Order: sequence, then structure tokens, then C-alpha cells
Amino acid sequence: MAQLTDVAQYTLSRRAGKGSAADEADAPLKKAAAGGAKRNADKAGYKPIDMSIKELRDAIPAELFERSALKSMYYVVHDVALAAALFYGALHIDAFAASLADPTAALAAKWALWAAYWVAQGVVCTGIWVIAHECGHQAFSSSKAVNNFMGYILHTPLLVPYHSWRITHGKHHASTNHMTQDQVFVPHTRDEVLAENPALKARFESADFHHGHDSLFDESPIKSLLTMLGMLLFGWPMYLLWNVSGQSYPEYGWANHFRPSSPFFRSRDFFDVLISDVGVLAMLGALGYAGSVFGAAALVKFYVIPYLFVNMWLVIITFLQHTHRDLPHYSPEAFTFLRGAVATVDRDYGILNYFFHNIADSHVAHHIFSQMPHYNAVKATEIIRNVLKGTPYYNIDTTPVAKALWNTWRDCKYVEPVDSQDILWFNN
Repeated sequence: MAQLTDVAQYTLSRRAGKGSAADEADAPLKKAAAGGAKRNADKAGYKPIDMSIKELRDAIPAELFERSALKSMYYVVHDVALAAALFYGALHIDAFAASLADPTAALAAKWALWAAYWVAQGVVCTGIWVIAHECGHQAFSSSKAVNNFMGYILHTPLLVPYHSWRITHGKHHASTNHMTQDQVFVPHTRDEVLAENPALKARFESADFHHGHDSLFDESPIKSLLTMLGMLLFGWPMYLLWNVSGQSYPEYGWANHFRPSSPFFRSRDFFDVLISDVGVLAMLGALGYAGSVFGAAALVKFYVIPYLFVNMWLVIITFLQHTHRDLPHYSPEAFTFLRGAVATVDRDYGILNYFFHNIADSHVAHHIFSQMPHYNAVKATEIIRNVLKGTPYYNIDTTPVAKALWNTWRDCKYVEPVDSQDILWFNN
């Protein structure tokens, strides 16, 4: 099976246009692209972080790195109990609505309560997802066996192939914002976007296009909204099934999280991938059986819609953590682990920070020290913020989530260099 280094070499060659006639054809595009750097003029002269992990680690008390299976289990019980309570309450929604004398009030109460259940259950199960994610980082406890057991039994009911995801997610953390080795929300370069879309290429070369001012995509708000909603609803399963937003592997065929031969897996991962597949298939079988016994409508109301909300939150959190105008992406020559780890952004989700176990508002700390348990990450975040104070290396954005999602979707369409070919920045 192909190793990631082989894929990286291929990707570098493809993006550089080596061995093709792309160089001459794209020369005018690359010349015109210089004007696009005006949008990122403030990024000129950017110097990547050059300190060591040890300097940051030494600033953080040792007890913040301690993992407690008992404390972690408390959060599992907390979340599962909340999910069970919501499920129990939902069992009585239809009966309660039917007991109301006014038909209009009954209908309104019924759908209001179902909507509340869907939203709340989606939030709570996202928290369960986050705890399983912590297991994948070996942050749940000091025991690898306990971590993987808990991660498997928590992720499988959410149709996540635990080990397969754990493996590629580990690669994402090792190579965050590495242009050829990162595994999720890997941005296209401007040249790639233009090469894949003749209409955009013609617009870009047009005398009417003002580089550094006009949006290359010029999408209508409706189109932006629909494509964004598509990502929120189906982005996660499309990533698992077709590696959408991941690295491109056209020469390896169908790369996905269920095939042990996919290019991001090694031969030693075979049984882990297989076990993950068995778990997901068993869960699908259980859901099919539940649908046959209780009806498809009940399955959709109790499971499918909350599941879609979990997917939505997962995509929102991941997208907004790694997509921002102030986050650089690096060539293989310029990349280091710490440069990638700090090229993430902390965001505030208000009360949802509690239910999401602070995965969003302490994400920078999580990327630097992924084995640190979530219940210590907020304190570590404060320390890291103080250590990096006065530098451009700690990023936090308190823009309301809905506004941030819209702005980021519209503004961050591809990456391009400003004054260094090794550091690329988002543009639109």
C-alpha cells in the first residue's frame, strides 16, 4: 500500500505542474495573480513561529497533562444520561400534544417539542462525539486499551468508523495546514481552482476583473447559502465515503475511510479499519431493525434528524477551527509541527462550550498538546495566550458563529502566497 510520503511527492509534483504543459498555459494566470496579494497585504513579511514545543510545555503545570479515567468517565455518564433523558422525554411528545384540546395548539406544541428535541439531542450527542474524539487522542485515560474501547463504543453508535477516523485524524494533527499531508479541509490553490473551472479562468483573465478587489467566485447569496448548507448536512459522510475536503489521490482510485487499501492507511492498520467497518455495519443493521419494528418515521424522528445535527456541528466546528484569513498554510519545506499546531483558531460558542467540552474555545491548546484532557485545556489556553501575547501566533475569533460561518465560507475559497511561496493565505 502507498505510504503518505509517496502521495506527498505526487501532490507536490501535480501542484507544481511538473511533467505537463501547464507551466506555459498558466503563466499569464500566475502573473495576474500577483494583484490578488493586495487583499493580503498585511501578511507580507510574516515570520512563522520559531520557538520549541518545550518552551510552551515548560510554561504549563505538569498536573494539566494528567489524565484521569474516573474524571473522563464522569463526562461520559453525564452526556449519556442527558441523551437518555431527552430520548425518554421525546417518547411522550406525541401523547402530550394529542392531549391538548385545541388542534392548532396541539400541532404547534408537537412540532415545537420535536424541534427542541432534535436541536438538544444533536448538541448533547456532539458532546459524546467529542469525548470519543478525546479517546482517539489517548487523552481519556493513561491506558491505550481503555481509550480505544471507550472511543469505539461511543463513536460506533454515531456511525463513525472509530479506528479509521483515529488514524487519519492523527495524521491531521501531525500535519495541520501542511499543503500535501494534512487530511481535512485541505484548501485548493488559486491555480488549481482556475485549472478546474474554465469559466472562472476566463473571468480571471478578463480586463473587467479587478485583481485584489473583485471576488473571483462572485457567488450570489442564495448559491453560497445552498452550497454551505450542503456542506453542513452531508460534508461529514462525504468525507468518510469520498474523502471530500481531504487530500486528492486520483491515482489511487476510491480513497475512503472504509477501505483498508486507501492511501492514508498502512498495512498495519488493516484490522483496525476492518473492526471499524464491522461496528458501523452492525449499527446500520440495528437501525434497520429498529425501523422495521417501530417504523421509518420513528427512526427518522428519534435518530436520523439528531444525527444530522451532530454532523452539522462537527463540520461547523472543524471548518471554523481551521479556516480563517489569519491562518497560514505551509509548503513541506516551511512546515513544522508547532507552526501547524498554532495555525488554528479558538472560537467562542457561548453556553455550547460546556456541552461541546470546550473543543472550540481551547482548540489551539488541543492541537499543541492533543493528549491533554479537555477539562484542563481551558487553563492551558490561558497560559498559552499569555506566552504568545503580542505575537501573531495565537488566534482567537469571537465573531458570532453564524456570522463567522457565512464570512468564512464567502472569504476563504483558496490559498495563495503573498511574498513567500512557502506560506499561503486564504483569499476569494
